[in-house]
Amino acid sequence: MTPHLQRPALVVVDVQIAIDDPKWGPRNNIGAETTIAQLLTTWRGAGLPVLHVRHDSADPTSPYRPGQRGNDFKPEATPLWNEPVVAKQTNSAFIGTDLADQLEATGCDSVVYVGVITNNSLETTVRMSGNLGFRSVVVADGCWTVDKVDLRGRRWSAEDVHALALANMHDEYATVVSASQAIATVTARLTDTSPIDD
Repeated sequence: MTPHLQRPALVVVDVQIAIDDPKWGPRNNIGAETTIAQLLTTWRGAGLPVLHVRHDSADPTSPYRPGQRGNDFKPEATPLWNEPVVAKQTNSAFIGTDLADQLEATGCDSVVYVGVITNNSLETTVRMSGNLGFRSVVVADGCWTVDKVDLRGRRWSAEDVHALALANMHDEYATVVSASQAIATVTARLTDTSPIDD
């Protein structure tokens, strides 16, 4: 069921050029950046809060470390001048940052999350969001991950890792929806009608 959100904030997690580094391996949801751009357009058009999370890695070998191109936001997710950017150094965007305070200051009734990596920074942030009491929503086609090798040496495809991470979050820490559902609920808010559940 699509949640009926009156004032949802959109949080874009770690959508930086670093995620294109070949070191990450095969990914899923190749069109996720386009989806994120569509969501940003919808939120901005509706005058709803948008916040961006930037990973500033302290690891000297990380493509996410500050001072290099990988630290920059991808073109589809570049913040506007008036959209807050929250810099983090851990997986969770709530650790060592003022993200919780900034979300509360927006007056949002819920938080919609997109970004990367589904089973890493995104999932860690969403779990903490739920535990902090924020009504949290994850857009399934607005995030992606990469192949993962488990401790037995078995390789799991990015699509399988993504699906399991979403299942871990859904109904426990957040509600998982599609981009079309998220956009529909914002559009319904603008027209003052109830959204149609997919």
